[in-house]
Amino acid sequence: MKKHHLYLSIAGMVFGSLLLASATMLQDSEKGFKKLFNGKNLKGWVGNMESYKAKDGMIVIEPGQGSGGNLYTEKEYGNFVLRFEFQLTPGANNGLGIHAPLEGNAAYLGKELQILDNTAEKYANLKDYQAHGSVYGVMPAKKGYLKPVGEWNQQEVTVEHPKIKIVLNGTVILEGDYVEASKNGTIDGEAHPGLQRNRGHIGFLGHGDVVHFRNLRIKELD
Repeated sequence: MKKHHLYLSIAGMVFGSLLLASATMLQDSEKGFKKLFNGKNLKGWVGNMESYKAKDGMIVIEPGQGSGGNLYTEKEYGNFVLRFEFQLTPGANNGLGIHAPLEGNAAYLGKELQILDNTAEKYANLKDYQAHGSVYGVMPAKKGYLKPVGEWNQQEVTVEHPKIKIVLNGTVILEGDYVEASKNGTIDGEAHPGLQRNRGHIGFLGHGDVVHFRNLRIKELD
């Protein structure tokens, strides 16, 4: 075998091994996860089925009069790891409800994790606890890790009541104990009885802005 052919053969073997190792690591990282959205319809979800639609493998919030509202999982969850991707439009505002009841304001009766275009001019005077990834009114998240509007972001939320960790595009933007953080009162000065809840629905809390979600999967830790 000629030397350059030998080098090519070795390089091919190394590259193939790296691809196999990468695929194995990806499979291992996804063990125990189940799809939260089947990509075809909103089976397993309840709430506003007018504003939220299943389209092209995504959950899409439709614009228009009366748009917004909440969409929840039928099932309740306690401790879990949730992975998903989201795509914002300019100035978009949504939220991820956790441990939420089906009725009432999930930001207070459950917990709301902000999903927001921090770069929008209209949010120039945003409170720290309102920035993307924050536990609304309770714990502020680090800013500066959202991708440019229109690109897809990857987020992972780990909840082990009362502890929470949020990773956005590979960076930890929030980590801590939301009960401990509120023991001397919440940042927004409001009552948040939902901080004591250790189980409830997961949901999207809309304000009429267009946001796309895809690749939702969850691993229960209970």
